This record gives sequence, structure tokens and C-alpha cells, in this order.
Amino acid sequence: MATRPILPAAVSPRPGAWRKFCGSLLKIMEIRLPGRRIYLLRRKGRRRIMSILAIVVVELFTSQGCSSCPPADALLALLDQDPNVIVLSEHVDYWNHLGWRDPYSLNAFSMRQHRYAQAFNQDGPYTPQMVVDGRTQFVGSDERQARTAIARAGRTAKLPVKLAREGDRVRVSVPALPADGKAKSAELWVALVRPEGASQVPRGENAGRTLRHVAIVRSLTKAGTATRKDGVEHLIDLPPAEGNAWRVAAFLQEPGQGAILGGGRL
Repeated sequence: MATRPILPAAVSPRPGAWRKFCGSLLKIMEIRLPGRRIYLLRRKGRRRIMSILAIVVVELFTSQGCSSCPPADALLALLDQDPNVIVLSEHVDYWNHLGWRDPYSLNAFSMRQHRYAQAFNQDGPYTPQMVVDGRTQFVGSDERQARTAIARAGRTAKLPVKLAREGDRVRVSVPALPADGKAKSAELWVALVRPEGASQVPRGENAGRTLRHVAIVRSLTKAGTATRKDGVEHLIDLPPAEGNAWRVAAFLQEPGQGAILGGGRL
């Protein structure tokens, strides 16, 4: 499947225009740096840098009990195609009393969303809600706003987060924070993620529908705190499963669920 780069919405106002634009591009070179990839693209015989994107973390707070959420789930699947975007589908549990219990829901995600509501000075949580790099929030089905926020976040320098497979484990490591950086400390969060899943919903607002999801977070653990003196290392065990049934994603976030400073996935 072809990867769709995340560019500002103004570049691609319509799906047809986007396909025409992409068809005129040829990737000449990809340069990988810590937390950043640079693509050199050619269009109609010209060479120029079209986009420089750091790793961006996109969280979607969603629920199978919410009839407004399927379009946001579909948008997240589209964003999941970009190698510079780490998407996380976090299913909340406060819709479960309305006829259907979301099998992927966890109270921990409801609590995380509540903390974001406090950080963003909202009256309370809602679904679908998308949060980009812990800095920006908006209605999770708003593709234009999502692409604008991701493009903006992708231009911000990020800290390296490395993941390496070691048998049935994944080692996550981050170095000490830069002495001249703004952050004095940052929390390392590690997520165990199912790449995809589907459910037939017999009751509730989505009764009769088959709902599909990507990047379903099954656990999200605070693994330690990096400081200007010390980095963090963490080992996570992978549950038994066939093939590549699990992903691991990790990110550094300012205390109090502030800005996300870097991320990685495997």
C-alpha cells in the first residue's frame, strides 16, 4: 500500500486533486535522522524539499457506543499509513452503560482523557476527540484540522525514542534530556497495541454495524522519567500471539500530560 505523506490541508483540498498531486511526485531520497525523516521529492523536473516531518503522536479517544466515532476511526486508519505518525486508538468506558460494552474500552483511557480535559481547560471529555502531540485537541473526525495539526507538529524537533526487539521482549530506551533544552523532565509512556480489530455491534447507537479499528491500545504504562542527568530504559514482554500481532509504541511526555517531546514504534 502506498504511503500517503501528511501535508497541510491546503496542499490537497480534494481527494482527486491529492491523487493528481501525488502522481506528479517522485521520491528521490529519504534521509533518516533521530526522530525525523526528510524526503526529497521531484515534481515536473524540479527538485526541492517538500516536507520535513518529525515523529508525531496522534491519540484518538473513541468508543463503539458512540455513533459519531466511526468517521474518526476511519480517519485514524488513514493517518496510520504515514510512517512519521504514531496513531493510538484509546477506547473510553463511559459509553458502556448505554446498551453496548466496548470490548476494547479501559477506564485508564477515560482517566487519561479527563486529564487532557483539565490541561485544555475543557468542561469535560467527549468523543471522538483527537489529541496531537499532547498540544492540540479537536473533534476526531475533522480531517482538515488533523492534517494541519500534524503538519505543524511535524516541524517541531523531537527527542529520540529507540525500540529494539529482543526475542519476546521489546527494549525501549531514551537518553538523558538535553541540558540546554526547555524540559527538565519527561515521562516515558509505553503502549502495547493491536494493529487492527473489528466488532459486530448488536446494541447501542451503532447497533447492526461492524466497526473496524486500527492501533488499538491494550495497555499504556508509565515506564519511568527521563531527566537532564538520566535517561530511561524499559523492557516490555509481548503476549503470545501469531505473527506480528502486536505493536509497541513509546513516547516522552512532559509531566501533567503536557507536550509530547518524542516518540517511536516497532
